Amino acid sequence: MAKKRRKRKNGFYYSLLFVLIFIVGFGLTMIYSTSSYTAQINYGNPEYYFKRQLIFDLLGFVCMFFIARFVDYHILKKAAPWIFVISLLMVLAVIPFGRESHGAKRWIYIGPISFQPAELVKISVIIMAAAKMCASGTKIKKLSQIAKIFLGCAVIPAAMLFGITSNLSSAIIVCGIVFVMTFVVYPNYWVHGGIIGIIMAGYIAGRQWLKQAVENGVQFKKFRFTRLLVWVDPEKYIDGKGYQTMQGLYAIGSGGLFGKGLGKSMQKLGFIPESQNDMIFSIICEELGLFGAACVIMLFIIMLWRIIYISQNSPDLFGSLLAVGIFAHIAIQVIVNIAVVTNVFPNTGVTLPFISYGGTASLFLLAELGIVFNISSQIRLER
Repeated sequence: MAKKRRKRKNGFYYSLLFVLIFIVGFGLTMIYSTSSYTAQINYGNPEYYFKRQLIFDLLGFVCMFFIARFVDYHILKKAAPWIFVISLLMVLAVIPFGRESHGAKRWIYIGPISFQPAELVKISVIIMAAAKMCASGTKIKKLSQIAKIFLGCAVIPAAMLFGITSNLSSAIIVCGIVFVMTFVVYPNYWVHGGIIGIIMAGYIAGRQWLKQAVENGVQFKKFRFTRLLVWVDPEKYIDGKGYQTMQGLYAIGSGGLFGKGLGKSMQKLGFIPESQNDMIFSIICEELGLFGAACVIMLFIIMLWRIIYISQNSPDLFGSLLAVGIFAHIAIQVIVNIAVVTNVFPNTGVTLPFISYGGTASLFLLAELGIVFNISSQIRLER
């Protein structure tokens, strides 16, 4: 009797979807918990930030499912140059049409809606770098080709983000994304290992030098250099630039193992400025403790593991590189945000993906996950 053929089906990864829904739902809960007090004072509505974020999250999910079901990710390869150019033009549009907020001109306002071009640049860099690497063919094994891709897809947009919008954190993330993607395709790992070694040596040497500078009473006029001094010794600058960092550390320390309980944070009551943004992880630690923070980190690890699994099983190189770029984007933002909150890195203003308040960031991150789901739906898996 002939053996029955095994049925095959598309590999839509529901485990990744469930983790994503849980993280976004948890993020909305924490945004309401952290922002209700300040929203009531500033806007007379404790649900102000929660409702705005909910609208963007819902729009993001609609966009994600549309991309996952109806847009073939291979189209992005042909559209890559156009998406890349449009994203850079949007950055240039900040000069005449941007509005200054929080001391920086990074947003374009369309009525009541604000749009940050840096978020579009991140996804366009992922698509463009993946397309360039696929088009390189066997030339990708040459260091000169890797350097050209890094210069065109990372350095130029990063320089524009930093020069025009003063957005150093997004510039670093863009370079980090392309760095990870080139690490995957370039066979000689010693180049990337050497660069990482130089960065680590610079980190250690720079921190030691800054410690001596603080002890000698050195002062910097520029805001960014002052942040470095705060990073090394936040207690010395607690009355100024170090206030937010110290309050965040107080929140983490007071949470203990299991936290004070959801909604019972003290630091969110005006002590940490805009706690629903970059410093939301410190409130998670205060309310849910080390256990809650570890659970959040574990959820991100599961999400990133599923994305990298999809990348490894992608039908082609372009899909694999897209998934790697999205993996790098989420991983870098999670690592940098937690490192900043715990004062391992200087304060850079990086949000925690899917959890921090930020409509544009959530919208584009969910769109990126839509691409990942589209890739996964084209993987043929045996039962």
